[in-house]
Amino acid sequence: MRLMRSSEKPLARISCELGVSEQTLRNWRKQQEIDAGEREGLTTEEREELGKLRREVRVLRQEKEILRKATAFFAREDGIR
Repeated sequence: MRLMRSSEKPLARISCELGVSEQTLRNWRKQQEIDAGEREGLTTEEREELGKLRREVRVLRQEKEILRKATAFFAREDGIR
């Protein structure tokens, strides 16, 4: 980011020198502006928390499904006896 802001080189040249695409540099710049409060959007910290919460929800849903199946299994077992 500092290189992009301090350099007068075109974005295409900077991306070539760094070995990343121009779009990647644009994305990094956009995210830095969001983190600095200069632009609307989810901050890096918020994105990390959202990812963590989504993973947690996925695990909880899997656990709920396992418990539902176990409950149904044991309910059938009790009915057989």
